[in-house]
Amino acid sequence: MSKRQRVIIAGIMLSLFMAAVESTVIATAMPTIVAELGGLASYSWVFSAYMLTSTAMVPLYGKLSDLYGRRRLYFIAMALFVTGSVLSGLSQTMGQLIAFRALQGLGAGGLMPLAFIMIGDVLSFEQRAKTQGLFSGVWGVASIIGPLLGGFLVDQLSWHWVFFVNVLPALLAALLVGAAWRDPARDMSRRPSIDYAGVVVMTVGIVALLLGLFDLGSPLSLAAIALSAVLFVALYFVERRAVDPVLPLPLFRDRLFSVAVIQGALAGWAMFGSANFVPLFGQAVIGLTATAAGSMLTPQMLGWVFASIIGSRLLLRVGYRAISVAGMALLVAGALLMTRIAAMPSMPMVMVSLGLMGSGMGLAMPAFLIAVQNTVRRDMLGTATSTVTFSRNIGGTLGVSVMGAILANRVAANLLASGIDPASVELSALLAGEGASVAGTAPEAAAAIGAAIGSVFVAALIAAILAFLVTLAAPRERIAERGRAPIPDAEPAEL
Repeated sequence: MSKRQRVIIAGIMLSLFMAAVESTVIATAMPTIVAELGGLASYSWVFSAYMLTSTAMVPLYGKLSDLYGRRRLYFIAMALFVTGSVLSGLSQTMGQLIAFRALQGLGAGGLMPLAFIMIGDVLSFEQRAKTQGLFSGVWGVASIIGPLLGGFLVDQLSWHWVFFVNVLPALLAALLVGAAWRDPARDMSRRPSIDYAGVVVMTVGIVALLLGLFDLGSPLSLAAIALSAVLFVALYFVERRAVDPVLPLPLFRDRLFSVAVIQGALAGWAMFGSANFVPLFGQAVIGLTATAAGSMLTPQMLGWVFASIIGSRLLLRVGYRAISVAGMALLVAGALLMTRIAAMPSMPMVMVSLGLMGSGMGLAMPAFLIAVQNTVRRDMLGTATSTVTFSRNIGGTLGVSVMGAILANRVAANLLASGIDPASVELSALLAGEGASVAGTAPEAAAAIGAAIGSVFVAALIAAILAFLVTLAAPRERIAERGRAPIPDAEPAEL
């Protein structure tokens, strides 16, 4: 690996880590922020605004980077992220914070997929197999460090530094990438054909879907989901007629790509959906503190990190399909164990189950991503990579929303069956994951909540089984290098 490649990797890893930490670091700072700025009713929108814009922009950045080059889009994304971070730290009202978090998400939605796209450009198949696990592992490390960093900054400095802390690493990452990255020469006589209609229809459709999922079950959410369905149908016809579609339909004719997208959505549902309800189970049923309940997720992230590193390296000797099938088998095994925790509440059992699920995702996700990157045309690399990434994000969002609706209904039914008024156990706080105490309620209340969460994990198990079955449909051939070279000037004498 050349010096230039190492510099690029360092910059990309730093920017990816920064964006990943930002999605978790604010959680521990939010109580302090609400106490100072007020606006408790808007609490969830500080998270939702960031998630909404960052998720919606993922596929758009991929296509635009194919048209205009990675370098330009990377710096646009970084500028939006840093500007949003600084303005968030300067916010004087909750409304300002929500707006600037949305701006921050516009940048993060580019930094995350561009990291994997640029790695697909700059490294050969063998190099990606050796390093891709490290990039996937960044997410696991960030999820552990984020809450701890947030707590430290709030305690030692102020909540403003939760956002200001991004500035220095962002500038360093931009400096590293800017010094080493060079886009391939492009034909300047041809202006890129931009599919404006496709961009608008796809973006509005994604936003409508996410808005509907954030409050699943309400009349407004159902209308938003219906609108998104109509727009996605319209997108199909728009893309069929587009000269250079933002979402090339021929990609979905490739069995590997289609399997990767569907598997990513289902696995994201099972993994990220269930993970959101584990702290609630730990506090409401097992009786743990908020800190202890949050620590139950650590095995999941550690399993993901180590399995990503091992699985990516195994790609050099074992086919991607075998690794992915093994990963999904572990995901199913972990999800199956999670369905039993309602009958046998146990912190060790939960941690073992989550460790299996995290290991399964760590094996399957990098394998599928590398396989897809190694088979698509170079001019579609950004679109393909970002679409696979987007499928996992939207699957997780869908899982959280549907499983949250299941939890709400089951908790209410179980409590009523036990003769307990659901309002007496602060159901809304429990669903928000705020750790509402049920210590003062009857043991039947905790049992009712535990049984309801058990139903949630059944939904995760179904998604995991479907992900396993879809993975079996992946092509059996080994993914061999198809002559793809690193980006031009990959081996300069010096920077």
